[in-house]
Amino acid sequence: MGTLNYGGQDFEFDDRVLAHLQIVFSTKLRRSENFFFSWILPLERGSGRHSIWIDNGVSIHFFFTGSRPPAVNREWVESLLASAGRTAGLQLTTEPTPDPNQPT
Repeated sequence: MGTLNYGGQDFEFDDRVLAHLQIVFSTKLRRSENFFFSWILPLERGSGRHSIWIDNGVSIHFFFTGSRPPAVNREWVESLLASAGRTAGLQLTTEPTPDPNQPT
């Protein structure tokens, strides 16, 4: 379980999720596109929902507990990027099954 530190607050995510979020965040922020990021907490972590404004002016730190970067699911990255461009912002979704014909 890794950690996203944003504006001094820590949020726990699986390393695989964090790796994909890092790609989406960096893509959007390089384009100077700020956005909301929302996710639902699982029941075992108390349930509820978080929503934070992602902005170039706020410090972001991705901490991965594993030493190896996971393979990237391009379909998931594309889906997350599309979500981030909508009015409601980036909605964290479950990872789709990767297309075996698409390179990673």
